[in-house]
Amino acid sequence: MNEGNSGNADAAREGDSRTSALEQDGRAVVLCECFARDGLQHEPDFLPTATKVALVQRFADIGFARVEATSYSNPKVVPQFADATDMLRTLPRRPGVFYKATCANVRAVERALADAQAGFGANEISLLVSATESHSMKNLARGRADQWVNIGQMAVAAAGRFRLIGTISMAFGCPFEGKVDPAAVIEDVGRMREAGVRHVTLGDTTGTATPVSTRALFRRMMAEYPDVVPVAHFHDTRGTGLANYVAALEAGVRHFDCAFGGVGGHPAKVRYGGGHTGNVCTEDLVDLFENMGVNTGIDLDRLLSTVQACEEALGRTLQGRVARSGLNPLRTATDIRLGQP
Repeated sequence: MNEGNSGNADAAREGDSRTSALEQDGRAVVLCECFARDGLQHEPDFLPTATKVALVQRFADIGFARVEATSYSNPKVVPQFADATDMLRTLPRRPGVFYKATCANVRAVERALADAQAGFGANEISLLVSATESHSMKNLARGRADQWVNIGQMAVAAAGRFRLIGTISMAFGCPFEGKVDPAAVIEDVGRMREAGVRHVTLGDTTGTATPVSTRALFRRMMAEYPDVVPVAHFHDTRGTGLANYVAALEAGVRHFDCAFGGVGGHPAKVRYGGGHTGNVCTEDLVDLFENMGVNTGIDLDRLLSTVQACEEALGRTLQGRVARSGLNPLRTATDIRLGQP
């Protein structure tokens, strides 16, 4: 067994104790790199397992405290992740990093648990629910009531083995039902908490949020559930992703999802929304935060070469602006405004 994998059986317990988690190393924000899951689910062509492993390992090596590694999706629906177990089996682990796997149902959690018990699984799993009935049927093939029963069963099946991340899709708006009632989203946060989930992601799945709605919803969430860690997961469908993340930061959010090159969106075989559906671009977000004086914990010297590796894996130029223009040169420039040489 890979030496990096042999210690993974204890990784979740170490992370849960919050004594060795990389996200506690003093960084101001915790970014979760989602290229390998939310990014790749959008890709029609299967990416070789070895390529996925190399990329996920690289993400951890450059400083990401959380990496979304794969999904235990039904391979018939999302064939990109038919190799989830093989991928995790061969993935070297970096101490203190949370490796997340997405789970849509109890069977997926059982698969995650079997892999973890074998010593190579994820140490963090996400449990999905949609804020709207229409999207729930489209994305999960079941209504919200059934999915909430599913969530409870999944949390029990996890048996305390993983850190649980609750994800509420369409939290800001839905392409099928329009505006989503913020009170209903907050109620969903409470239901996640009742299920034992202490990290809850609000997903702007099709890019309808604004800085105003972002700030308001996260502030309300933190006021009503101060013991739940808020996670922002925004898509850059209308070019508002970075602005919304700054608004979330100002509201007190410290956990953010992103993907190199802005890849991702709905699964290739389950289409909803239009235009560019990708995630907020990692390299652009890191550059922005660092230039604001917000420590991301990411190795900036290796940031753009990692973008290049992602582009080579997909065989095309991706969406990031910083990848084309370079990191902001003023981050390290002398402050001439103060008359310094």
